Amino acid sequence: MLSRRGFGVFGAVALSLLAPATQAALRAAEMRREQRVLMGTRVSLLLPGSASELADLAAPMAAAWAEMARLEALLSRYRGDNPVAALAAQAGRRPLVVPAELRELLQQAKRVSERSGGAFDVTVGAYSDWRFDGAQSLPPAERLAVQRRAVDWRAIEIDGAQVLLNRPGMRLDLGGIAKLPILAAGMAVLQRAGVRHALIDGGGDIFAIGQNQGHAWQVGLRDPLQPQQLLGSVPLADGGWVVSSGDYERCFEQGGRRYHHILDPRSGWPSVGVHGVSLLGRDVAALNGLGTALMLRGPDPSLLPAGVEALLVRADGRRWHAGGDAMVTLG
Repeated sequence: MLSRRGFGVFGAVALSLLAPATQAALRAAEMRREQRVLMGTRVSLLLPGSASELADLAAPMAAAWAEMARLEALLSRYRGDNPVAALAAQAGRRPLVVPAELRELLQQAKRVSERSGGAFDVTVGAYSDWRFDGAQSLPPAERLAVQRRAVDWRAIEIDGAQVLLNRPGMRLDLGGIAKLPILAAGMAVLQRAGVRHALIDGGGDIFAIGQNQGHAWQVGLRDPLQPQQLLGSVPLADGGWVVSSGDYERCFEQGGRRYHHILDPRSGWPSVGVHGVSLLGRDVAALNGLGTALMLRGPDPSLLPAGVEALLVRADGRRWHAGGDAMVTLG
């Protein structure tokens, strides 16, 4: 049962409210594990196998970390020297040629925004006065109203290799859609090196290939209302994902109210009504951005693509479980 408080079999940090907990078998004879901080969270790589199989994994794992770090630097909103910063600097002025990875991610973001009726919107970066880490701050309502004019996914223009944010003040926040492709890229490096069994946990977003010592990887879904208990569990088959979104990790309380980092594009204020969402599926494109959309929209079967299973916990504790192949076993 993984969490930032240190529950868990192998100490991975889960940031989401319904934090998936990779349950690595304690009886496993061999397991190579590495952890690093990327994308503002703890990322863990786990590779099971015999001693001889694990002996030569240092180079592939180093290459996987390097690729994930490269993409993080490219897509982060917190750097002043990458294409995301350059687009913000030229917002409302002129288009820029951007790397293919960013362009493809923005095309995917626009598709999720359209499907969700704008509930998911990477231009929420314009609400730049929020601070959830370190010096926490609550923006004045009038500032959010002004910044609202720069929030509209439809104002992202993509023409060939060029991208334009066509309103002054527009800024991208790719935090809701960049992590899964980055994790998938790291796993792809391992697979190209011949790795057949591995699990990667990026702050509660979990991707597994192969098996753990001949058995399916087991993932637990932590109960947001009782963090030391599980809502349920799911076996992750080869190529399976568990993806989570929630309102309790990057947050603060003020005036008796809790404020968190998942913002409603329409207002700039944090979403309400849903504590957390966990999704199960195999297609990363179908899963990407969906958790944020459900945090805003609430239970909505029309948002679930084929093959995606969702478990949602409302603010009042009620659960919603739908879609997929009913792989989640609720406690």
